Amino acid sequence: MINTGNSYLRKTGNWRIFKPVVDYGKCTGCMICFIYCPESVISLDSDNKPIIDYDNCKGCMICMVECPLKAITAVREVKTLA
Repeated sequence: MINTGNSYLRKTGNWRIFKPVVDYGKCTGCMICFIYCPESVISLDSDNKPIIDYDNCKGCMICMVECPLKAITAVREVKTLA
């Protein structure tokens, strides 16, 4: 059985199509993205600006939808073949 809350151990962000990108010029540090992130992959810097852990972000874009200032946009992921 796998314990809940351990996705950070598995780098689950490898399959997303879009990733959230923060425009720090628009961001006021309201923390809404941090609060609504279902995977808890958004941390905050000393100014309450979001830092997204892309290794574990699944690209659900809830942060983008909830951002009141539209400071987060969806950017298509570019994958390179190794």
